Amino acid sequence: MGDRARGISITGVVLVMAATLALPLGAAVATQLFPIGGAWGVSAVRLMLASVFLILLARPTPWRWSKTAWRDVVLFGITLAGLNGFFYAAVERIPLGVAVAIEFVGPLALAVILSTSRRDLIWIGMAGLGLVALGVESLAADVTFDLLGILFAVLAGISWAFYILFSARVGRQLPGLEGLPMATIVAAIVLLPVGFSGMVELLLAPEVYWVALAMAVLSTVIPVSFEMAALRRVPRNAFSILLSLEPVFAALIGWVLLDQTFGLLRSLAIVLIIGATIGMTVSAARLSREVVEQHQARVREEREDEVKSE
Repeated sequence: MGDRARGISITGVVLVMAATLALPLGAAVATQLFPIGGAWGVSAVRLMLASVFLILLARPTPWRWSKTAWRDVVLFGITLAGLNGFFYAAVERIPLGVAVAIEFVGPLALAVILSTSRRDLIWIGMAGLGLVALGVESLAADVTFDLLGILFAVLAGISWAFYILFSARVGRQLPGLEGLPMATIVAAIVLLPVGFSGMVELLLAPEVYWVALAMAVLSTVIPVSFEMAALRRVPRNAFSILLSLEPVFAALIGWVLLDQTFGLLRSLAIVLIIGATIGMTVSAARLSREVVEQHQARVREEREDEVKSE
C-alpha cells in the first residue's frame, strides 16, 4: 500500500503533537544562549550534544548499512543542518511566532504536492490562511521587519520540506532510530565551519551547560525521534499538515515565556490551524477505513472466484 493511501494512527498524531510542542520550547531555551554563542554556534552545539544522546539511545550499527542507506542518511543530515541552522538564525532576528509561521511554508507546500484529495486542499488552505494571519499579526505587533531574518526562515522551511522526505526514506530503510545519530553528526559537521567560534564561547561558559543540555533534548532528541516514529504511522501529506500545530505552540510559548504579544488575529490563526489539523486527521482516518474496506472487498471477491473455479 503506497504512502498516499496509508492510513493514520492516533499514536502518530500524538507523536507529532509532542514534537511540535518540544521544538518551540527548545527554541525559547536557545534564545538564552544567543548572546554568548550566536545562532550558528548554538545550532552546532545543539546538534553535537543531541548526537551524543542519540548514539547512547539508538546504538547504531553503520558498518552494516547499504550504500543507499548511507547516502540517504547523509542527505538527511544536510537537511537537518539547514533546518536547525537557518531556523535559529531567523529566531535571532525575528519573533519566534513569525519565524515558525514563515518556516512552515516548506511543509505546507509539500502537503499540496503530495495531496491527491480535494478535501485535503481545504485543510491545507485553512492552515495557510492561519499561517498568514499569524505572520501578519506578529509582524504588526512586534513591529519587526528584518529581511535577512525572513530569508533565513524561508531557507529553514525549504530545508524542512526536504527533511520530511529524507527522514521518511531513512525511516523506511533503517529500523528504529538507527539512522538518526549519524544524521545528527553529519548536521553538526556541516555547521561546524560557521559555528566554531560560537561553540568555543559556549564551552568557556560552564554556567550555561545545563541550558545547552535542555535545548538539545527539547530541540532535537525529542522532536526528531518522535517525528521519525510518526512518519512510520502517518502519511507524509497528513504529517505536513499536523506540523502546522508548531506555529500555534510557538505563538503561545513566545507569549508566555518571551513576552511576545498575543492578539485577536493570532487567536483566529490558532483556531484556523487547529481546525485544519483536526480536519486533516479525520479525513485521513476516513481514508484509512475506506482503503481497508476496499482491500477486504477485493479479498472476498478473490475468494469467491476461487470457490467458483473449484
